[in-house]
Amino acid sequence: MTVDPRQTALALGRFGLGARPGDLAREEPIRDALRREVTAGAVALPNGPDLEATPTLLSALRTEEQARKLAREGAPGASLPEGPPAPPVPERTYRAEVAARLALAQAAPIGFAERLVWFWANHFTVSVARGPQLRVTAGAFEREAIRPHVLGRFRDLLLAAATHPAMLIYLDNVASVGPNSPAGQRRQKGLNENLGREILELHTLGVGSGYTQDDVTALARILTGWSLTREGNADGLPGATAFRRGEHEPGAVTLLGRTYLDVGPEQLRLALADLAAHPATARHVALRLARHFVADDPPPALVARLAQTFLDQDGDLARVSLALVEAPEAWDPAQRKVRSPQEFLVAATRGLGLAPDPRMVMAALASLGQPYWSAAAPNGYPDEAGAWASPEGLRARLDLAALAGQLAAGTDPLALADAVLGPLATDETRTALRRAESRAQGIALLLMAPEFQRR
Repeated sequence: MTVDPRQTALALGRFGLGARPGDLAREEPIRDALRREVTAGAVALPNGPDLEATPTLLSALRTEEQARKLAREGAPGASLPEGPPAPPVPERTYRAEVAARLALAQAAPIGFAERLVWFWANHFTVSVARGPQLRVTAGAFEREAIRPHVLGRFRDLLLAAATHPAMLIYLDNVASVGPNSPAGQRRQKGLNENLGREILELHTLGVGSGYTQDDVTALARILTGWSLTREGNADGLPGATAFRRGEHEPGAVTLLGRTYLDVGPEQLRLALADLAAHPATARHVALRLARHFVADDPPPALVARLAQTFLDQDGDLARVSLALVEAPEAWDPAQRKVRSPQEFLVAATRGLGLAPDPRMVMAALASLGQPYWSAAAPNGYPDEAGAWASPEGLRARLDLAALAGQLAAGTDPLALADAVLGPLATDETRTALRRAESRAQGIALLLMAPEFQRR
């Protein structure tokens, strides 16, 4: 099959993380490479010394908080370690998680699987803005609940995300107690419906799919008892997911017209499996995937095809991802999507061959409005151009493009345009690069060119 340089350049931006010098010269057709990345079924795992399991992180956080509390109170024998203070556990962990993601992004040949991780982590949002427990576990949530399942079955991804400690903390399920459970009767506590509502509204069926407030309450009842261990897991560490029978609302529950008997933790598994297989879930997932990868207002035929694949293949996300890659609408030569701040920053560092410093990246993404795992609400970061192409957002991008130009001032802008945009670079952009007053200015112009800002 003939290699089409334009399709290669288009796909590296639309489905991947952006071209690096040399990537456009690949001999394999880009569609074959994308198919191979999906069928391989392997999603890279971040690694690093501070990337621990969730219970370990929560235990370290609790130990640190207790030590600081005792030191502040002047308890006998309590003191903080001598020497320069180490970064607090939340900051150290968050920085390590960001650094590991950046390393994966730089190393990915194409990055389609990595982009799928980004998409699903945003679909099942947890936010570090909710406090130190989330700041230490948001990255672990992605590592433990999202990455293992992005090319597996949606029902497994849904269950893993909904019952991960970070999600249970973020949407307050740890505070939800069945009113008629032994704990509810003893403590006079009740339901918290946050997680039940967001599972229906955001994670599965979607707004306007026909569920009612009664369904939200029903799912919240099914979710009662799903919390965290206090006494420790097999390793003696608290903070693992646990089903607490004494806090679970007893009795059968009817959700969306189907009754689920009180069979302990299996009640939630059965309910989530049915939600995962619902036609409304297929449509909702298909719309969000098509909107993320293809267009803010995606073609209805594409959404319908992805939804049907989802249903026909029992929520097999690898098959849905392949259907996306095979869809003719996904190869429209018009670059209709504006790169999000994270996509822009990663594409720029890949194209320039820069090894990004995690602290600089964290500061840059804060200025652009998209820090890692920091969405303001459970619906995650927006996926439409209007959220990122504002005058303020473009000014922030221009500032970063100017800084990148200074860091890569020895690079020939025209040569770089050939290397990372190839046939996508327009005559207007090439003319602007030739007229640039310096190489640094030329690099900044290239990074702000419409062909680079869009994918």
